[in-house]
This record gives sequence, structure tokens and C-alpha cells, in this order.
Amino acid sequence: MKNKLAQYFTPTSIVDFMIQLTDVDAHSRILEPACGQGIFLDRLKENGYHNILAYEIDDTLATTYEEVRHESFVSAKISESFDLIIGNPPYIRWKHLDDALKSELKTNLLWKTHCNSLCDYLHIFILRAIELLKEEGQLLFICPEYWINTTHSYKLRNYMVRHGYFEAIYQFKETPIFEGANVSCMIFKYIKSRREKPPIRLSRFEAKRVPMLNELQNLTPDFECAPLKEDQTWLLEPASTQGVLEAFEQQCQKHTNETYHTIGEFCDIGNGMVSGLDKAFQWRETTEDLDKQEQYYLLKVVKAKDLQAFQYKKITPYIFLNEIASEITLKVAFKHFFAHLQAHRPRLEMRYQYNRSIPYWHWTFPRNLKLFSQQQPRILVPCKERISNKDYFRFALAEPDILPTQDVTALLKKSHVRESIEYILAFLNHPKVFYWLRHKGIVKGNIVEFSEKPLSSIPFRAINWEDEEEVALHDVITRACQTKEIDIPFVMEQLDMLLQHEPVLG
Repeated sequence: MKNKLAQYFTPTSIVDFMIQLTDVDAHSRILEPACGQGIFLDRLKENGYHNILAYEIDDTLATTYEEVRHESFVSAKISESFDLIIGNPPYIRWKHLDDALKSELKTNLLWKTHCNSLCDYLHIFILRAIELLKEEGQLLFICPEYWINTTHSYKLRNYMVRHGYFEAIYQFKETPIFEGANVSCMIFKYIKSRREKPPIRLSRFEAKRVPMLNELQNLTPDFECAPLKEDQTWLLEPASTQGVLEAFEQQCQKHTNETYHTIGEFCDIGNGMVSGLDKAFQWRETTEDLDKQEQYYLLKVVKAKDLQAFQYKKITPYIFLNEIASEITLKVAFKHFFAHLQAHRPRLEMRYQYNRSIPYWHWTFPRNLKLFSQQQPRILVPCKERISNKDYFRFALAEPDILPTQDVTALLKKSHVRESIEYILAFLNHPKVFYWLRHKGIVKGNIVEFSEKPLSSIPFRAINWEDEEEVALHDVITRACQTKEIDIPFVMEQLDMLLQHEPVLG
């Protein structure tokens, strides 16, 4: 079931497994903050737990339970603390939240202190649950896992580290736990405690179906990872993986301090422009019948599907008429485009308007157009990349007149940078960058996201321009990437030699 309250009800096998992960006694005080249809309540009672309080904001659900209070958990006046808080909290992006829920959050101190408008509704449930736990109390939630590595969730993560530790985490990646919800989920067991933090037991279930209870019961930890820390990226990986990543970061280290260079210091990065209806603006017919003015207003676009490592396969022409203010001008001066757009006009007029009136022949959000208009080559990469069936990314070099749309992100060299765009291209396609992003990038399930922030955070091996050998390797890599048929193994070999040098002087 899906609606404005993000109601996705939990399978029984998951509920039973979560209850079995608890080790509180039968008399413990238990809270279920978003009980939905009451599946957690039913299964808790069947397991001998009866000292329960529950909340459900939807007064059409769980109407037969005397434990349920039909009000918002977020602002409910709760004066007691709990031994166990368990459940499946709602998760809704801020932009999809009902206005009443937004108003409630704007006056909530926990939200105002630790969250912002990029945070998910889930955040307040985690924060409030921890606040209401007794010392050594347990929190067991099933929820999406994206917040463990997104930038805007760092305050939530810091709050959790300050107040306790994770005992166990179960990751389900692309397992379809909730019908109709394409989200990578996790179950976590968190202990509110001032004690020294132990290693985290981490298990992964990879099957693309809802697991049976016995399969969950038979899961053994795949590995233990180090306790999580404040103001650091949460890396749910074994020590061996962390060691490889740290070694790569050291190879990109600045001389002046312990931090490493990042791509964001060397490149301006922009997400592609949004047309609002790609089908309407793609020009799939011949260009021979177009007059010179119409040809001038065709953009050269490379779509994500046409990118490959180092190079792209083809260009797709797009109509771009945002400079044209009048429909009369459109009809008279761009007759072919006008005729083409009429077939799409109803859908074009229904596009999201970004709080302004947008002519149907305009792109809705030509973001970063000034950046993309710079007359210099750029590196293009799909804004999302599935890595379940590949071990490389598709960073491709494109000419100055090629622009990205919303499925592509572009990187352009900053004006002060001496490293060539070809060297930066080769570096981004190196296996170590793939490995780093796979573990420390923004990853949802098996999808890696390439927006501005995750790209800008990639470690980068700058050149020591006072070292003749490094300069020579840089030049060899540059020339190798300027050829039509790039010898990728050779380029990677040269990069490996460069990475073995001492970190660059700052």
C-alpha cells in the first residue's frame, strides 16, 4: 500500500526475524512508533511481549488495538523511556512530504538541530527513538540504507555515534522486501550506551526475493567491521578493504597535511540540463531539410547509454530554443521544430513548472548551461551506474560543443589546473577509483550515483611538476588518451607507476 504517508507493510518473515534479534525480557517496555496494520504488535504478543505502546498517524489502521494511539509519533508527548523500540518507520523525501508533516517538522527541535530539507522523514524517527530509549535500550528498525553515506545525513550519523553503537547490521541490497518499493533496505540493531563500542557484525542477503524466516535465522556474519566514528565516512567493510582504500587515499595525499587531493579541487562539476520531456526535444529526423538557423539551434548531446570508458559512441541532436520568447517566432522561423513539437505539446504543457510559467518549447531547467558553454573539452559520466554486472565506470571525453542532459554529469577542468583533461580522464577510469567509489561513494543497492558531491570527493593524484619522471608519465598518459584507439592496459600501467611515487608536494 502506497500513499502520502509512505505505508509499506512489513513481511511476516522480516518481523519475526527482527523480534528474534532482541534479547529483552517479557516484562520490558516496548514501543512501536509506526505500527501500520499491526503486524509487529501481533507477533510481539505471540512471542510473550505485552507491555507495549504503539503509535499510528493513520486512524484507519490498527483500529482494534488498545495499545495504539492514533497520533503522530513525531510530536507525541511521551514522558517514559523504553527497553526496546522496534518497527518499520516511514521514509519520505522532504519534497514529497504532506504540508502538515512539513509544518510539524519545522517546529521540532530534534529535526531543526540535526536535519535539513534534504533529509528524509525517516531521520526524525531514528532520532526520536534514540532519545526515548533507556540506557542499554535496543533499537531495531528496517529502513532504506542510503542515509549511511549521504552527505546530508552526517548529523544523524554523528548523533547515533555519540549516543550508542550498532551491534549488528543486515543488508538486503536489491532484495524486494516491500512490494512496489524499489529501495535497498537494511535491518539494524542499535544499542543506546556509553560503553566502549564493539565491532559491528554485518551480514548480507543477496537473493532478489523476500527471504524466508529460516534463511534469515541461518545467516552468519559475513565479517566484522570497526565501530563507526563521528565526522567520518561510514564504511561497512572488513579491515582488509579499509586498508586498500586508505592506501589509495595516501597515494593521493597532500604534502602539507594528512588530507588528500580530491577531484573537486581540479574540476568544476555539473549535473546535466533537464528538458522535462526528452522525447519531445530529440531530433531523430535528417538535418538536411533544416535551414541554417534551425541547425544552429540543435544541440549535440551524448546520452548515458552511449557512453563508454574513455570515449562515447554517438551524438543525439536536441532542439534547444530557450532563447526564443515568442510562439510566433517559433512558428515562422523554426517551422520544422514547431511542427515537431506540436505532437508533444499536451505533455510539454503538463511538465513541472519550477514555480514559473515555462513556454512549451523551452527546456524546464537548463541548469549549468553557463558551465557547459565553456569552450573546453569535458568528461561525461552517467549520473547513475549499475555495478552488479561490471567492474568499471564510463568516464568519457567529449568535445567542447557537446552538452549533457539529466542522465549525464560533466566535469570540466578548472582554469588553474596544469594536469591535462586526458590525464584526469585516465585517472577517473582507473580500477582504484572504481573500488573507492564502490565502497565510499553514494551507493544505493548496486547503483552508484554521480552527482556533484560524490564526484568532487574522489581522491585525485596530482602531479608533482618538479619531478621530471612524474611529468614524463603525465605526458605519456595524455598522448595515449589522445589517440583514436586507446591502449587502456598501457594507460593503466603508466598510472600505476605514477601512483607508486611519493605523494605530491602541496
